[in-house]
Amino acid sequence: MKSLFLGLLLSGVAASAFAADLPTRKGAPMAPPVYAPAFTWGGLYVGINGGYAYGNVGNTFLANPEGGVIGGTVGYNWQMGQVVFGAEGDFDYGFTKRSNNFFAGSNTYKVNWITTERLRLGYAWDRALLYVTGGYAGVDTKATAALNNGANFEQTTWRHGGSIGAGVEYAFTNNITAKAEYLWLPMQDKTYFGGTGFAETNKLDISLFRVGLNYKF
Repeated sequence: MKSLFLGLLLSGVAASAFAADLPTRKGAPMAPPVYAPAFTWGGLYVGINGGYAYGNVGNTFLANPEGGVIGGTVGYNWQMGQVVFGAEGDFDYGFTKRSNNFFAGSNTYKVNWITTERLRLGYAWDRALLYVTGGYAGVDTKATAALNNGANFEQTTWRHGGSIGAGVEYAFTNNITAKAEYLWLPMQDKTYFGGTGFAETNKLDISLFRVGLNYKF
């Protein structure tokens, strides 16, 4: 009886040792799932923009300037639910001018630089954003006149004003967005060629159509 019990015990130990030497059937441990970060409009962004500007100076001897613009943008957004609010600034160079002939000679009116510093308020549908915007605008203008009697006048003037508009922006990736917007820039009245027989005080408002490409950090 003792011999039988000892034999069974030794057989069990041998079977356990043999099983320990067999290759395991367990697979490699599964890696934890990796999720892409959720998209948000919040954060700092920089970009480039370009478009077309049309200026209206009213019924004066200076002509309405028009032409292309190109420049850069920087801004910051905060997002609460679907509401997005932020601040944005830009500085553009304008190829915006118009020449005009009048009874005493000819003149040219240019808008050389345009800057706006604005607040934005928008509503987001995931990666699409509709927004309204408003704030400050400033433009650098240059007026020249060449008279038939050989006299020439030239004046460069910075004009202050406001900006108001709306736009749409879409995020193609978590970092790259594109936008299209319209801004209306009403500027303060200014006097050109003061102290001469051709002095005039005119208004200026600019319609600005732009598209832009931004990188969001």
